[in-house]
Amino acid sequence: MNGDELAGVADLFGALTRRELHDALEELAFKRGDDFDADDADEAVMDALRDYYLVAVDREGGDRVLAPGPVAFPELPEHAGDLPHILDVERRDLDRETLAAAVRARLQTDAADADDERARYLVDVTYDAEAWAPVDLADVRESLTD
Repeated sequence: MNGDELAGVADLFGALTRRELHDALEELAFKRGDDFDADDADEAVMDALRDYYLVAVDREGGDRVLAPGPVAFPELPEHAGDLPHILDVERRDLDRETLAAAVRARLQTDAADADDERARYLVDVTYDAEAWAPVDLADVRESLTD
């Protein structure tokens, strides 16, 4: 499953915990008649987080949820429309400021360790993030291009 599809599944609910996303992916595999590989699913989620298709946000109460990130164009995979009827998950609405703060913090951390190729990618992410949420990332972009 690609990053846009993972973002689409998360977007159906506003945001999902990692466990809930895992359950959704397992259900989708079952609906398609595919074998579910938990390791492949975990790797896909990690890739989507690394590449900003998903963003992790800590919520009050201590749970961490995954929401569509700034580079995602959320897309529903086949049978995903059935998930709200199958999974016992309430819709979560996260405000853009909270998402923007999470992306800013993550970009600042990533920028500190980025090699040239990763820095170029992250510069593009900063522009996507500014179009996606109310955040000014000029300082992060500057640190990436120095």
